[in-house]
Amino acid sequence: MNVINPANEEVLGRITLSNARDVDVAVAAAKEAFEAWSLTGLEERVALLEKLADLTEKRMEEMARAVRLDMGAPLVLARQEQADAPLGHLRAFIADVKTQSVRETLPTGDVVTREPIGVCGLITPWNWPLSLIALKVIPAIAAGCTVVLKPSEYAPFSSVIYAELMHAAGFPAGVFNMVQGDGPTAGDALS
Repeated sequence: MNVINPANEEVLGRITLSNARDVDVAVAAAKEAFEAWSLTGLEERVALLEKLADLTEKRMEEMARAVRLDMGAPLVLARQEQADAPLGHLRAFIADVKTQSVRETLPTGDVVTREPIGVCGLITPWNWPLSLIALKVIPAIAAGCTVVLKPSEYAPFSSVIYAELMHAAGFPAGVFNMVQGDGPTAGDALS
């Protein structure tokens, strides 16, 4: 599929649209990885998230430029409002997850147990692409779940950088998976 700059309708590049089989492969990888990832300790998950934060900070300008292409946004807006959002979300989730206990008794006497539930299928829209990816991916991975992300096919460049960051941070294979595709094909298969 051609990726079009919404600001000037210029063709920026092409992506390959995943099909249902591609989604099944990604889900199978996430299911396999869940077996080990769900057993990792909070300290190990936090350490990887902190490494992700460090790497994200180093690639802020590149992320801003990708968002600029994805959305047709002015570079100053992409820098000041878009590219730094996932880093802020990441740091907030890290701080929050460090304060949560696995088991909590509520004032009502009810007991809450926090545990990973499995593979999370995540679909994000074109607007605020990095922010919305971070808001879905980070809490799932921090909780010990694995993910399959299908970002908007209309804003693919920033999601590619996010996938590169996840890989560079050292998350085990299958913990984070991404498929590029359209809603009626890849989105439906993931849903």
